[in-house]
Amino acid sequence: MAKKKAYVERTDSDKIKSQWTKLSGLHEREEWSAAVVRAATAAEIAVNLAIKAELAQRGVTDSDVTDVMLKAANGLRGKFLHLLKPLATSEDRKKELGKLWKVADKINASRNEIVHSGLFRSEKDAKKIIEQCHQFVVPLVKIYKVDFDLKEPKDRSSKSDQ
Repeated sequence: MAKKKAYVERTDSDKIKSQWTKLSGLHEREEWSAAVVRAATAAEIAVNLAIKAELAQRGVTDSDVTDVMLKAANGLRGKFLHLLKPLATSEDRKKELGKLWKVADKINASRNEIVHSGLFRSEKDAKKIIEQCHQFVVPLVKIYKVDFDLKEPKDRSSKSDQ
């Protein structure tokens, strides 16, 4: 059996998939708030991937430089609004990102309510937020990695139907 690659050595798309796998398990165990945080983390990593791709298209491939920029931008909101949006050069890309931001802003607000205020999420709320994350992550990453996809977490109500 091949040894799993250390998390820090994985590509951003692999990290997103790891977060998604983890949130699926949390979802099945009814740990709604933790599942939302994992989904939001996947969304932030998706923005990291997009920023790195945009910078690479401009010849910036030094990971030390990009890491400093990503840390300085801090969080989904900062990275999206202060790095990714300004890096968009075409009007089509700007329009695409504008639509995605509407979803990302909701994700960011919900994540912050959990981690900064200690609020909990119900099953219904968690499902809605996780779906928003899916609607954000997949289209954003597909801009840069056409073959990317994520499975939606299993609906636990379907387990009782089996």
